[in-house]
Amino acid sequence: MKKFYDRTDAGRQLATCLQTYATRADTVVLGLPRGGVPVAYEIAHALSVPLDLCLVRKLSVPRSKEMAFGAIATEGVRVLNDEVIRWLNVSKREIEQAIAEEQIALQRLQQMCRGSRPQLDIRNRTVILVDDGIATGATAKAALAILRSQKPKEVVLAVPVAPQSECHHFRAMVDQLVCLMTPHPFRAISLWYEDFSQVTDAQVRDLLGKYPIEMAKLVESRSDQFGLTT
Repeated sequence: MKKFYDRTDAGRQLATCLQTYATRADTVVLGLPRGGVPVAYEIAHALSVPLDLCLVRKLSVPRSKEMAFGAIATEGVRVLNDEVIRWLNVSKREIEQAIAEEQIALQRLQQMCRGSRPQLDIRNRTVILVDDGIATGATAKAALAILRSQKPKEVVLAVPVAPQSECHHFRAMVDQLVCLMTPHPFRAISLWYEDFSQVTDAQVRDLLGKYPIEMAKLVESRSDQFGLTT
C-alpha cells in the first residue's frame, strides 16, 4: 500500500470520498487535535463547509506512550479499553493518575487551541469527525460519545488509515465510515505516513484562525460563479 505523504495529502484524498457533503449548509467538519486538524482542514476547505475542533485527550499506557488504554473528553466523558488495560496490566493507580493529568492537559488544550472562539452548534447537523488515523480507537470513541450527547443529525467518521478490526467496530457506531487504508499488520499510524511530524498547538490555532478567512473567500467565489451578491 502506498503511504500518505503527510496529513495534508491524507486530507485531500479523504475529501474526494466525501464530495456528497460539499457546500451543504447542514454539514460541519470537526478535527481531533492535534494530528486530525490538518487533515480536517483540507476536507473542510475542499467541501466548503465550516471547520471546528472536537477536544479529547488520549490516556496513554505509561510504558508505551503511543498505546492508548482510553480517552477523556469535555463534559466528563471517559472511555476505557478494558482489553488493553488487562493485556498491559495497567493498574488502577496508573489509570487515575493518567486521567488527572489529561484533564489538566484537556483544559490547556482548549485554551491554547480554541481560546475564546465559541464552539459550533452541531444539533441537527451532519458532523464529519476527522482524525489522522485510528489505532486502538479510544480517542475516537470518546469523541463520538461527546458528539452524540449534542444530538447531531448524522455522524460521519473519516480517517486515512485504521485496522480492519477497528473499522468493523466503528461501522456500528456511526452513520458512515470513510477509511482509505486498512493495512495488515497495522502496528502504528505513523508507519503509513512519509512525514508524521508532531502537530503543535500553534499550528492548530493558526489553522482554525485562518479558516474563517478561507470560508469567506469560498463564499465570495461561489457568489461570483453564480452571479450572486453577498
